[in-house]
Amino acid sequence: ASQLFEDYGIGVSQAKQYFDENLSDNPALPSIIQEKKAEMKGLGSINLDSIEQYTEVKERYEFLRKQVEDLISSEESLREIIKDLDSGMRKQFHENFHKIQERFNEVFRVLFGGGSGKIEIDDSEDLLESGISIIAEPPGKKLQNMMQLSGGEKALTAISLLFALQSLKPSPFCLLDEIEAALDDSNVVRFAKYLHHLTKNTQFIVITHRRGTMESADRLFGVTMQEKGISTLVSVDLVEEHLQ
Repeated sequence: ASQLFEDYGIGVSQAKQYFDENLSDNPALPSIIQEKKAEMKGLGSINLDSIEQYTEVKERYEFLRKQVEDLISSEESLREIIKDLDSGMRKQFHENFHKIQERFNEVFRVLFGGGSGKIEIDDSEDLLESGISIIAEPPGKKLQNMMQLSGGEKALTAISLLFALQSLKPSPFCLLDEIEAALDDSNVVRFAKYLHHLTKNTQFIVITHRRGTMESADRLFGVTMQEKGISTLVSVDLVEEHLQ
């Protein structure tokens, strides 16, 4: 029995199931047996844990396959969301851009005392990635790109765009740091007047050294240094001063 198992890998009971008396008279049987033995040896050692390992690998494969399917499904969902968001942003940008164009021209004419200003999209086929050009035509001058303007004109054009945005979508609070420093006195007055108009919806804190801006403020805060190293805060309520 041990020889049977060693040679063929089966027990006596299994051998009886395959026993055929007719084969014993076959003269080619010994060579067939040797051939089959060689084939069996060629198969190598039998891994008795292969079935269990196969089950584990199959379970792992099914788990990973499901994960891949979930990831593909999630990717498709995200692409649809991104597509919808992109479409919505393009629509909103297009609508609001035209509103800003109109308001920018209105504010420009007020601050410059005439002329015209407009903004243009450089690439209308790619709204979200395109640059924007600012075109200005101050009173008595030709239409030109903002970069060709003088320092004061550039500043006032930028202020016009800022105020246009602020008037369309007012923020509750805004800090301006010497924004009108490059303007001449007449433009400072127009700037201060329009700024005061925007205070209906927004509280502004303006850092300035210009008299025209200070005169239009509701309240002034100044910092002086009468003694070296010691700062003193001075405040004046101009609304109360005017009432008195």
